[in-house]
Amino acid sequence: MADRMLPSSCTGLRRRFLLEAGAGFTGLALTGLLEKDGFFASAAGPADSRPLAPKPAHRKGAKACIFLYMYGGPSQMDLFDYKPELQKRDGQEIELEIRRRSLQKQTLLGSKRTFRQHGQSGLWISDALPKLAAHADELAVVKSLWADSFAHGSANLQMNTGRILQGHPALGSWLSYGLGSENDNLPGFVVMLDPRGGPIPGAANWAAGYMPSAYQGTVFRSAGEAIPALDPPAGVTRGMQRDGVDTLAALNRIHADARTATGDLEARVAAYELGFQLQASGPELLDLSDESPATLAAYGLFEKKGEHPLSLGPAPFGRQCLVARRLVERGVRFVQIYSGGGHQQQNWDAHNGVEENLAIHAPEIDQPIAALLADLKARGLLDETLVVWGGEFGRQPVGQGANGGRDHNPKGFSSFLAGGGVKGGTSYGETDDLGHEAVVDRHHVRDLHATILHLMGLEPERLTYFYGGLDQKLTGVQPARPIQGILA
Repeated sequence: MADRMLPSSCTGLRRRFLLEAGAGFTGLALTGLLEKDGFFASAAGPADSRPLAPKPAHRKGAKACIFLYMYGGPSQMDLFDYKPELQKRDGQEIELEIRRRSLQKQTLLGSKRTFRQHGQSGLWISDALPKLAAHADELAVVKSLWADSFAHGSANLQMNTGRILQGHPALGSWLSYGLGSENDNLPGFVVMLDPRGGPIPGAANWAAGYMPSAYQGTVFRSAGEAIPALDPPAGVTRGMQRDGVDTLAALNRIHADARTATGDLEARVAAYELGFQLQASGPELLDLSDESPATLAAYGLFEKKGEHPLSLGPAPFGRQCLVARRLVERGVRFVQIYSGGGHQQQNWDAHNGVEENLAIHAPEIDQPIAALLADLKARGLLDETLVVWGGEFGRQPVGQGANGGRDHNPKGFSSFLAGGGVKGGTSYGETDDLGHEAVVDRHHVRDLHATILHLMGLEPERLTYFYGGLDQKLTGVQPARPIQGILA
């Protein structure tokens, strides 16, 4: 589908070659000529009054994706990556890379969690996630991921956008661009943040980058007003608003008809229309009165806060997971929910004690994720909904500080996928005996992105957007391949 976003004629290809090959004043002159000829409008794609209109996939795939994002970096060797050798060598001194090119002598820290095999598949899962463990046969756990950055900001960007620098479209933007949305009254890409705050570096994690703004993520509150200041002013009726939105759209299209490359204007028109529709669809979406008490209880909405003062208990994340299910039921393409906000122990960043960190956050997500998987399956939605779990990196197998913390580790970490064409009950890849570095079936984050695109029916090499003289891709210029071992 991305092919139609580019000039298809030989003339267009020759003009692009001349533009990109021209340097200095030649390039400047060509820019003016090609602008008059409408080349840039064709290269960026025709202006569309419905940028989120449904588009055909490259192949059959899932209809929606829910990304459960554990901001801060969950500890793989305390959750899914059981390491008996690490347990045996607890307390021994070792030299390993703590930060890039920084070899240091450190003391190995075995996990305090108890691991058991679960389901018919025998997946190893720790006692930190007992309810999720009951769904082991739905999970494909990838234990051999690696990334490039030891820092939260750039690592978040790489996990969310494929690059360590700001300015590139998020994964949800690529899916919205590639597939559109099946609901005109809701955004195609929705983000829900932890009540304690958002991730570093903020909105860049769900921005559309160089794509039209129609494809950026929309931050939803899971309770109260879906979007702040969405309600109309006092005395303004819905009919009056309808007239105003229609008049503004008509004036903007008169302006656009005389110009080329008006994608941002069309996106703004679409945003006004979406805002108008959200005044009705937003409250309906968040009104859970039509959900049964059993469903609300399953997601943990009646549970109290945890014993730790920083713990929110499962209710906030559970409500977000339930809203995510309602969103994908209504045709929203990509929903991202953040667990963890703020700093240190308020998220999964376990510098100050991994056991305390797990005590805060694992109970917040365990029951809600188990309920989400069960609910999707019961409603016949799991096969067409891809669920992804993970953070920006993992943790080190050595201790940090007096309270048994763990530092950042992008060299080997875990993520799991479920539903949407995934081979459930799969343990894929391995880190070394200590859980420090991916060594068997290693896959960079770009391969995880390629896998998600593939499962959503989009071929990573074909999904391109022409910008800056390049056919840009989520997976970048380096080769990326779907992780075949987890595909059903």
